[in-house]
Amino acid sequence: MPKRVLVIVPFPLDDEGVANRRLQASAIDLGPDIQFDFEPVKAGAALLDSFHDSMLADLALYEVGMSAQERGYDAVCSDTMSDSGVNALRSLLDIPVIGPGRASYLTALMLGQRFSVLTQWDGWIPIYEKGVHDAGLDAHCASIRSINMRPDLKNLLGGKEEVVFPLLLAEAQRCIEDGADVICLGSTTMHQAHGFLTENLPVPVINPGPLSYAIAHMLLVTGLSQSHSFYHQPEVPKQGMTAAMLDAARAYEAGLE
Repeated sequence: MPKRVLVIVPFPLDDEGVANRRLQASAIDLGPDIQFDFEPVKAGAALLDSFHDSMLADLALYEVGMSAQERGYDAVCSDTMSDSGVNALRSLLDIPVIGPGRASYLTALMLGQRFSVLTQWDGWIPIYEKGVHDAGLDAHCASIRSINMRPDLKNLLGGKEEVVFPLLLAEAQRCIEDGADVICLGSTTMHQAHGFLTENLPVPVINPGPLSYAIAHMLLVTGLSQSHSFYHQPEVPKQGMTAAMLDAARAYEAGLE
């Protein structure tokens, strides 16, 4: 039986939107012994552009992942560079939980001394500032640069390649001028640009989604998972309350449509 990994999509997307996120898995071949299932949240943040949205995203992704171990999954990946829900899920679950944000930054330091984050939108910059700072890596971050183009969370970069790719390449080159040895794509929604940037830049470019899947595979192969010495398990877990909250949120959002 293949190992099963739950990838939690941070927005309540339809089947087409989830399919665009699922395309990330085609960028890496981990063999037939592991499969990745993509599941969107029931309701939650609109854009992840604020502390307000970060709070909603943490709760929404936690709710999807909290039953992953009971449902037979062997690992969980959060499909957002904000690493939303990761800490709470690590506290609850015994199976490994991976966030692409910290995974990207720490992997960058195995490939170089300083990294830059290249993002699509200024609204996401606080996500990277917080993630880099929380990991204690401020001194290793050369820069955070953005082309400041509002994201399309359903279609991603599809149909906009001729406009977006040259803008991303120009900002990536400025990242290198800032001193970056490695560039981290700032969103899993940018995965379509990875091949183009890799072909046109002299430094490694980290594609966060596929990287997190590879790390999930590595942890499963080595039998490693998060330490409950740090990620303390709750004495009174309240999964039922959390599920009720998100069911009510989904019903509320549906009533607005």
